[in-house]
Amino acid sequence: MNTAFTRATLALSAAALALTGLAAPAFAQRDPAYEAARSSGKVGEKPDGYLGVVGGADASVRKMVDDLNIKRRALYAQKAQAANATLEEYALTAGCLAISRTAPGEKYMTPQGAWETRTSAPPIRDPRCP
Repeated sequence: MNTAFTRATLALSAAALALTGLAAPAFAQRDPAYEAARSSGKVGEKPDGYLGVVGGADASVRKMVDDLNIKRRALYAQKAQAANATLEEYALTAGCLAISRTAPGEKYMTPQGAWETRTSAPPIRDPRCP
């Protein structure tokens, strides 16, 4: 593993933890529509730090996910610049943290691209996760 990436990942982990649940996306996660989509398994966390639509979902769910991902990308770009890291490095670290914070019953995507339902066991995360 690249030493610069490791240093950036560690710095980003600390910054992401300080965001208390990804800051800007956290306010959206209080939205009842988001909570309903997440708890029903229509929306899940992806390793790249963004939300994904699980299976076929209606247009309103897809629009909500797109809107939240735009907000996440803006936040990640800002935080990555402040941490002197790339957007992709920051987003990966945020994705690692978001997947680790999923609750049993929620969906997340494995590094292989398969949607899984979180159990009481630790989720399957990208090997680059801190």
